[in-house]
Amino acid sequence: MDTPTIYDVSRLSGVSTATVSRTFTAPDRVREETRRKVLAAAEALGYQPSAIARAMARQQTDKIAFLICKKDATILDEFYASICEGVMRRANSTSYQLLISTAADWQRTGQSKQIEGVILAGDAEPSLISSFQRQGVAVVLVNHRASGFELPSVVADEQNGARQVIDHLTAYGHRRIALLAGRFSSYITSVRYNAFLTAMQEHGISVDDSGIVMCGRDVESATQASVELLRRPERPTAVFAFNDVLAAGVIKAATRLGLRVPDDVAVVGFDDSSSCTLLTPELSSVHVDCRRMGEICLEQLTALLSGDTEVPRLTVVPVSLRTRASSIKL
Repeated sequence: MDTPTIYDVSRLSGVSTATVSRTFTAPDRVREETRRKVLAAAEALGYQPSAIARAMARQQTDKIAFLICKKDATILDEFYASICEGVMRRANSTSYQLLISTAADWQRTGQSKQIEGVILAGDAEPSLISSFQRQGVAVVLVNHRASGFELPSVVADEQNGARQVIDHLTAYGHRRIALLAGRFSSYITSVRYNAFLTAMQEHGISVDDSGIVMCGRDVESATQASVELLRRPERPTAVFAFNDVLAAGVIKAATRLGLRVPDDVAVVGFDDSSSCTLLTPELSSVHVDCRRMGEICLEQLTALLSGDTEVPRLTVVPVSLRTRASSIKL
């Protein structure tokens, strides 16, 4: 019979390999209930504590990872870099070594790295999530929810963000409000689209297909789509863009057509990126507290690694609309 490993104890006790390790090497860092589970599993498997301790010393890494799961992403992506900053702030006060990468690079070069936990930021593939789970790695998701997985997810309050935008625009008399929707992750695309529809319905404004336009994720694609949208006979008086990059495309298109922002068309984005104050006029946008999202992710991951079974499956971080000149008529 093969010699049992840390993964056998992990599977039988229902906790991560990191928690199994700490049960034998630093029991004071593990909840009593969790310690009992691990010790019971060890006894059932016929382990001697000394044998497990040697296995722990060989396999324990105290490493965690933050992976950006976005097509063509880099670790310099502003949105996820801000989340990562929050993760780093919290990680600095722990004993864990933090590894930062994109999911694509990790799968290409990093599968041999032993980690105890991982934060998957963005559109994580189900196969990637399953791979980590099979290895006994604790997983937390951010800016994403994965159907079929019972995992902690930290997301922004998209619904309230869209509601604040529509409340703001209708307060200035706008009724023809269009949505410029980019081809982002399935989660973001779905939740922001539905949040927009709900907010419009709450104001009694009907939405047909002519008021919703899809485009790519870059400025040029957004500009081309916006030119077509703003050339329509019944052009919108306001455009809510999926993010600030797309909103920049709307402003660019309006300028190209000789329209004034916000007098002829008001523009609002989402994410409140650094580009908002660089545009002319400055862009109104929904502020997302990315750093706080990152802090919560790290807190939840370390809780999982300590054997906490009561980590919430969904954490919604509040957002707030930052109004600027692009949507405020003087």
